Amino acid sequence: MSVQPVRWGLVGPGRIADGVAADFGHVEGGVLHAVASRSTDRARAFADRHGIGVAHGSYGDLLEDDDVDAVYIATPHRQHHAIALAAIAAGKHVLIEKAFTCTLAGSQEVVDAAQRAGLFCMEAMWTRFQPAIARAKLLIDDGAIGELRSVRADLGVKAPFDPADRLWDPAQGGGALLDLGVYPVSFLQFLLGGRPESFELAGAVADIGVDVEAALLWRAEGGRSGVAQCSLRSPLPGTAAAHGTEGWIEFPPRFHHPDAIRVYPVGDDGRSGEPETFELPPAGAGYSHEFDEANRCIAEGLGESPTMPLADTVTVMAILEEALHRLDLHFDEAEVEL
Repeated sequence: MSVQPVRWGLVGPGRIADGVAADFGHVEGGVLHAVASRSTDRARAFADRHGIGVAHGSYGDLLEDDDVDAVYIATPHRQHHAIALAAIAAGKHVLIEKAFTCTLAGSQEVVDAAQRAGLFCMEAMWTRFQPAIARAKLLIDDGAIGELRSVRADLGVKAPFDPADRLWDPAQGGGALLDLGVYPVSFLQFLLGGRPESFELAGAVADIGVDVEAALLWRAEGGRSGVAQCSLRSPLPGTAAAHGTEGWIEFPPRFHHPDAIRVYPVGDDGRSGEPETFELPPAGAGYSHEFDEANRCIAEGLGESPTMPLADTVTVMAILEEALHRLDLHFDEAEVEL
């Protein structure tokens, strides 16, 4: 029997959603059925631009659409929690942009609601599903660089100050950690596993009330370590590396959606040999791979992805929240009019 494609509804037609919709031609097992905005005109314009059949002028209308099986939530961070809970209550599977929510309690509440309802739920951490990243994880697990001992990753932009922009606006969950830091922290968590035994943090906060840069030193079991950096002040190169006892893997910029990886072996003399390059570009811009995973899991009746499990999402949110609290920043979840 053929499996019916998952019918997706998109909530929040912003910049990331534009890229996702443009990539849907590469998605297997799913179709983009509807889009919702608080503005009917904006929803219609987005739908026309991407060939989407249905445009809703409110989030609530999309959640009541019986032809929508799953909802992709791409609104500002503080809205994720309320919209996800409403979608789950409406019987929809959910794929939620990162950061998953703005608080650890909010993340756990969404996870618990999805599990009680028997619905699929995943953070849209597209990095884990990029072909180059997937190959690197297999190589590390197979011992290609020996025992993994350390991981580093950075991501930063020089963002012009604009108090109305979501990056700078506390009311939208702005700041470097939730928008950019989630990538290197999740990358460390993916490769090192679990949560750190402890971590040190250095960072800076703008007068407007958002963090503008942070560096986290991760202490893992057995003396292993990780370094994650993010910034709204500096255009960090967006590189990453995984170091083992027998070599290392280099992730060229931008590491969170690379076209290739380079594996450097280390010989018995302790010197590095010639690298082996694996050219593994994503399909399109790379957004389709996380939807392929969601569609597969939904078709198989899974509540979560084995590659991006909900426990990992909760762990990363716990680290981000603790880092924010150390900077004396305390976000909450927004109430959202559907």
